[in-house]
Amino acid sequence: MINFFRRRTRIAVNRAIKKKNPFIIYTAQNNDPAHRWVHKRKARERRFRRTGFAAIFLASLFLASLIWNIAASGRSAFTEAQVRLPVTFDAKLVEDGDYRKMIQNSLMELFPGVEDSQEKRALFGLVSRNAPYTLKRIAESYPELVGTRRDIWVPAASTVSVFYKQHMYQQSIRGGKVTKEHAAWVTELARAKKMRLKFNMAFLNNGDSREAELAGVRTAVIGSFMTILVCIAFSFPLGVATAIYLEEFAPKNWIKDFIEININNLAAVPSIIFGLLGLSIYLNLFGLPRSSPLVGGLTLALLILPTIVIATRNALEAVPRSIRYAAAALGATPTQVVFHHTLIYALPGIMTGVILGVARAFGETAPLLMIGMVAFVADIPKKFTDPATTLPVQVYLWASNPELGFVEKTAAAIMVLLAFMVLINLLAIFIRRRFEIKW
Repeated sequence: MINFFRRRTRIAVNRAIKKKNPFIIYTAQNNDPAHRWVHKRKARERRFRRTGFAAIFLASLFLASLIWNIAASGRSAFTEAQVRLPVTFDAKLVEDGDYRKMIQNSLMELFPGVEDSQEKRALFGLVSRNAPYTLKRIAESYPELVGTRRDIWVPAASTVSVFYKQHMYQQSIRGGKVTKEHAAWVTELARAKKMRLKFNMAFLNNGDSREAELAGVRTAVIGSFMTILVCIAFSFPLGVATAIYLEEFAPKNWIKDFIEININNLAAVPSIIFGLLGLSIYLNLFGLPRSSPLVGGLTLALLILPTIVIATRNALEAVPRSIRYAAAALGATPTQVVFHHTLIYALPGIMTGVILGVARAFGETAPLLMIGMVAFVADIPKKFTDPATTLPVQVYLWASNPELGFVEKTAAAIMVLLAFMVLINLLAIFIRRRFEIKW
């Protein structure tokens, strides 16, 4: 019966084509059951594609909004506000090293109407506590300035800097961050062109500090790289060797199955468990120095070791068996087959898995908190056993600080961390595409 209707439909369509009647063609095709089934299948495919595009669009929208929020909050941290002060390099004050008194005299000269002691303390809080050290460096570098008067740019306090950069007058007063006196003085200095914005080199050159205007990420960046070096040095050879043995040499028995199941389970274990493992083994059992890149790298190595093993095994498994058979037929031993042929062809996939594992370790925080790397560290570590911190931990520390100046520092540190993460992932993509072998 269906064949009869199809034949009649085909005859009607042919007649309509000869008469060039599109309405008859459309009507005849819709009466065909096969055509209706194909039409429904294509409609489902179109709906599926539209759903996929909508999901991608929403994910891209959320990612863009997140990046925009972080960039909008952290871009101001790369600039600092400075105040121009008329400084008199008094010979006696320079000899005594009382540069703070020189700063106070300059501020009193700018605002002579301030007489109350409480107002004076508020006035002296306009500039950073690092301002006297700025004058000290200038006086030591240029001794001829002693006894003269110069206009010197000194860094402003963090709250004043945020107020000047972001124009948060009403919000800052309601939050109790900037007083009305500070707001009036900053406005007067800005109108007199005695305030400016300059690139904040201290954010890139300094370590952590209790003062927001002096805090930087250099110590955290160096600590992160030292930790990652230890992590790679421990996890890469051990993970690759384990994968080679399990994939190429281990006999198929219940012991191998047990090891594989445990490796797959370890890849899904929460990262804080590895922190507890590092705390109990490296610190309590072996007595290694707390909060050091050595302990942090070894702990992160335990974290990414299952990932490296799984990625290496998948890369080795993707190499065709014909290459192994051909090498063995030419007289190569099993070890030569693996290291002269199989491992070479699997190396791009292995390196991609290792780099992605390192990227995960670079952004981890919970394991490092358990081994004490959450401590306040201002000095740059020179050895792998010196106290250090990492960028994710630095972000955690600054985020828990209520001072307004650390809000922009936190967002800026996240931007630096994301930049390193993007570079690491781009490196993995480059290696995969550069050395990829298609069978």
